[in-house]
Amino acid sequence: MENSGATYLLVIEGKPQGPYTIEQLRSLGIKPGDFVRSAGMADYKEAHEVAELRELFHFIKPHVSPQYFAGFDQRLLASALDWFMICGVFIVLLFIAFIFTDQETRILMALSLIGIVPVTKVIYHIVMESSPKQATYGKQIVNIKVCDMNGERIGIGKAIGRNLAKIVSVLTGFLGYLISFFNRKQQCLHDMIAGTLVVKDRLV
Repeated sequence: MENSGATYLLVIEGKPQGPYTIEQLRSLGIKPGDFVRSAGMADYKEAHEVAELRELFHFIKPHVSPQYFAGFDQRLLASALDWFMICGVFIVLLFIAFIFTDQETRILMALSLIGIVPVTKVIYHIVMESSPKQATYGKQIVNIKVCDMNGERIGIGKAIGRNLAKIVSVLTGFLGYLISFFNRKQQCLHDMIAGTLVVKDRLV
C-alpha cells in the first residue's frame, strides 16, 4: 500500500490543490477531516472516508448518527418503482414464453408468477440493500438508502432479517408501516426489529 500510485487532490484553504502522491500528502500533514479526491472518485470525501488513506495514515472513521430520514412518501414511491420494474421484467419474459408454449402451459406460467414475483422481490431487496449502493433501483432513483443505526452499510444477514421482518409489518394490517409516522427516525416496524434505518442518500 505504501507504494500506491494513486494521487489525490487536496483542499487547502478552500481550494483544491495537487494532485499529490501519498508521500506528499504525508509531508503536508494530511488530517482525517481534510477533503480529498482521486481520479476514481465521483466527489470529494473526507480523508478518513477513503479506505486507502484510512489504512495508511491510521485514521479512525467516526460514527455519525444519521439525522436525515426518508419519509413514508419516498419509501412508498421507491417500493412502487421496484414493483413496476420487477413486474415489467416478468411480463416481458411471460410474453416471450407465450409465443412458444401452448395454452395450458401459459396458464400454469401465469399462475406461478403469484409466488415467483414476491420471492424475487425479497431476494432483490436483500441483494441490493446489502450491496455498496445500499439501495434497490427504486430507492436509488428516489435518493434514499438502507443503513444500520450508525449510518453504515448493512450486511447480508441484517438485510435478510429486515426483509423477513416485513412479514410482521404486513401481518399487523400494514400498521407496521404506518408506525413510521409516529417516531422521529421514521422507522417501520421491520426496521425496528432489524435495527435499520432508511435515510436520504449522502446525508447522515
